[in-house]
Amino acid sequence: MTTPHPSRAEGTRNEILLAAARLFRDRGYQATTLRDIAAIANMKAGSIYYHFDSKDAILAEVLDLGIERIHHGMRDALAALPPKASAVEAIETAIRMHLEVLLLYGDFTSANIRVYGQIPEQARRRSHPVRQAYADFWTTLLMRARREGAVRTDIGVKMLRLLLVGSMNWTVEWYKPGRGPVGGIAEDVSKLFFEGVLTPEARAAWLRRRARRSGAGRRPAHPAKATHPAKATPLPKPARTSRSAPVVAAPRSRSS
Repeated sequence: MTTPHPSRAEGTRNEILLAAARLFRDRGYQATTLRDIAAIANMKAGSIYYHFDSKDAILAEVLDLGIERIHHGMRDALAALPPKASAVEAIETAIRMHLEVLLLYGDFTSANIRVYGQIPEQARRRSHPVRQAYADFWTTLLMRARREGAVRTDIGVKMLRLLLVGSMNWTVEWYKPGRGPVGGIAEDVSKLFFEGVLTPEARAAWLRRRARRSGAGRRPAHPAKATHPAKATPLPKPARTSRSAPVVAAPRSRSS
C-alpha cells in the first residue's frame, strides 16, 4: 500500500508553513514579514493569500502544530510502555520524548516556544485550547505519581509542571546538536527533577531501576574510556488528527 503524495496545493501550503516556522524561530514573529516567508518558500508574496488570509493565520497553524507534534509523540511513547509501568517511568518517558521532538524535529516546536510571548492577544486566545490540553496531559501524569505516593505532597502540582516543562522548553535557546545527544539531556533533566520531588521510597526505587538499566556496579571492560549517553530514540509517527501536519520537507531552492 503506497502512501498518498500531497497535492500541489498542499505541498505549497506546507512549504509556506515550514518557511514561516523557521523564520519565526530565528527572527521572531514581529520581525518576520509575508515577503520574507514568500522568499524562503520561493514564491511571490501575493501568492501566499491563495493559502492563508494573513500572517496571523500562518502563525496560528504553526503554533498548533508545534504543540500537537510534541503531544502526539508523547502519547505514542507512553502507549508503548508496559501495562504495569509506574507513573515515574511514564514521566521519565515523557521528559525524553518532549525533548526529542522539541530539539530534533523542532522547526514548529521551537518556533512555538520562541514567539509565544510576542504574538497578539487574539492569537494567544486561539491557541490556548491546544496548549491547555498539553498542560493537562502533564498535570495528569504528575497527579498519578502523587496518587501512587511517588511525589512529595508539599509542592503544588501546577508548580511542578511549570518548572519542569518550562526548563525543558528553554533548551531551545542553548542546545546545539554538537553538544551531545538529546538522550543525555533527558537523563540529566530526569535526575534533577526526580531527586528533588520524589518521596524517599520512590527515589530509592527509581535509583535502583536506573542502576539496573545502566549496569551500575559492574566493572567496565575498558575503565579508561569515558562513557557517553545513549542516542535519542527515533520519533514515533504522530497519530492522525483532523488537521494533518505538513510534510516537513525543505523548501524548493530559488532558480538562478
